Amino acid sequence: MIETWQVIIIHQVIFQGMFMAKNTILRKKIDKQIRGYNIEANISIAFFILFIGTAIWISFLDRPFGEVHLLSRFLAMALGVIFLFLNLVISAASLISLKDSWRVGVLENQKTVLITSGIYSFTRNPYFVSYFLTFIGYTILLQNLILLGLSFIGFASVHWMIKKEEKYLYSVHGDAYRQYINKVPRYWWI
Repeated sequence: MIETWQVIIIHQVIFQGMFMAKNTILRKKIDKQIRGYNIEANISIAFFILFIGTAIWISFLDRPFGEVHLLSRFLAMALGVIFLFLNLVISAASLISLKDSWRVGVLENQKTVLITSGIYSFTRNPYFVSYFLTFIGYTILLQNLILLGLSFIGFASVHWMIKKEEKYLYSVHGDAYRQYINKVPRYWWI
């Protein structure tokens, strides 16, 4: 049977590979900076690295602190893989749908097109929803209270970054963004 650390590594290679490919291709295509250096983006990126590193570290331990066994190993693996697969599908759909409007963090000196179609007609933040799915998937996969606690911090960190982006998008797109907010939820559920 495949080990949990292998699932995490495979998932990260695919997830980060898509992210890096999109960044590289778009940077060459538009010949502009695509990474904003604001506090919210920097903290969220640092936190995501911490979360992934912690998950990988826990996956190598025989008896990690915070381990709980609420599910069988098979069921935890199956549910974790389902969440991680959904993460990959949603993140790919968001990277594709955003086309040239993709940015990492807010770049206040650039105005991009407001994307409201594709996966963005279901949620205003599909790429961030995919982060949530990673938090959930790794927490279930490893059945660990440390990851559960970190997941709650991750949700708050990403939400903080989203709030910053929403202010920026409203300032750039005005009524069009307000109409979009009234039709499409921030996440799928709210």
